Amino acid sequence: MSIVSFESRDEKNISHAIANFLTAYGIVRLLRKCGGAKLKGVPVNELFTYTLTNAFRMGSFYMQNKLGQVREGFSKNTYYRFLMNPRTNWLRFTTMLSAQIINKHIRPLTSENRDDCFVIDDSLYERIGVKRTELASWVFDHVSMRCKKGFRLLTLGWTDGCTFLPINYSLLASSDAEKVLGPCNKIDKRTIAGKRRFLARQKGTTVMVELLKTALAAGHKAKYVLFDSWFSNPQQILDIKFLGLDTIAMVKRSSKIRYFYNGKSLDIKKIFAACKKRRGCSRYLLSVNVKVGQDKNGKNGLDAKIVCVRNRNNRKDWIAIICTNVALSENDIIRIYGHRWDIEVFFKTCKSSLLLRKEYHGLSYDGLTAHVAMVFTRYMLLAVSKRDNEDERTLGELFYLMIAEVADITYHESMQIIVEAMLATIQEEFHITDEQVNAFYEKFMTKLPESMQHLLRAA
Repeated sequence: MSIVSFESRDEKNISHAIANFLTAYGIVRLLRKCGGAKLKGVPVNELFTYTLTNAFRMGSFYMQNKLGQVREGFSKNTYYRFLMNPRTNWLRFTTMLSAQIINKHIRPLTSENRDDCFVIDDSLYERIGVKRTELASWVFDHVSMRCKKGFRLLTLGWTDGCTFLPINYSLLASSDAEKVLGPCNKIDKRTIAGKRRFLARQKGTTVMVELLKTALAAGHKAKYVLFDSWFSNPQQILDIKFLGLDTIAMVKRSSKIRYFYNGKSLDIKKIFAACKKRRGCSRYLLSVNVKVGQDKNGKNGLDAKIVCVRNRNNRKDWIAIICTNVALSENDIIRIYGHRWDIEVFFKTCKSSLLLRKEYHGLSYDGLTAHVAMVFTRYMLLAVSKRDNEDERTLGELFYLMIAEVADITYHESMQIIVEAMLATIQEEFHITDEQVNAFYEKFMTKLPESMQHLLRAA
């Protein structure tokens, strides 16, 4: 069987890399454990391998079949039946595969002191033909701030600051029956297909905890859970702490969400207004200890630290980050929360390069779930290859002790830290105002080359 067509010099190397990836992690055997076996006909390994490598071919299966370019010995009905198999537990498959990659390949190359994190976020998965697509709904898009047709792709990932790997996911439909545009097939809730459909109709905060429980049960480990303000509320933070994990998340600036501070129940805006800010070009403006999820008297709450920093896009604005590990320093909280951006890069790569939106146009919710699992597996393949090429310790045991650990901070970030420390020292020694510090900073920047100015301002 030909995994990819040999139309360029690089495709033989691609074929070899994919075959090694499938063998190294026993992916086909793992798929069978998750219910992906076939009793007769085309072997499941042939169908899985073709589907996995389809992103590296020219065109989708539909176009290849129409043009007669499918060289594998199966029809389109066999292909679609494989994806729409309701007995395949794709959630378990991606969870177990990512656990093998992290625990057997990446973690041995990483120091125990390194901060590895779970990252949770959702992204719009638009669909056409929603009236026939099962469970397709009106969903709110956080980017355009409008409701669109499709699903919310809620994803749980893992990162150590260098490599990001998706763990599991759920295609969320609307919990409101009036906003569901596609058909809702009645399936036994005791089956795998029924459970995934039931999960799709739950609230995102509830599904988030279920994804974390599934990952922990499969052997995943992390020190922190990162997410943005859309999932940030006291109950969510308490649920995550109950699982034995600390949270680092952006605080939602809402008057309905309150924290116990200095004997009073206050929202984040009032806490920020009541406290004195740090002067000059400090890396953060404010740091306070609060209690989360407390009663009216401030009892039974969870200790947490809130760090307020300047908004990079608007220097007059600010954002707040909450951390349930109060022993962690403010700079470490800011640095670790920066790892959350890895999942945004992941979504962009899946949509632009790995055919998340364009490849599969089936109407079955099972088929859509399988398609997302294939895209996640492709990303894992690329992430492992990227790590092997960048981290020289993967070349052999000799290099394991000789090569330093992969970098956790970029060049322009380190330069920004140096400049901020210099400005803070100048202000403390010469007792100058914030306006004078800012004027000195602007004059200093104008004397630097344009390339360095761009890096420092971007940081």
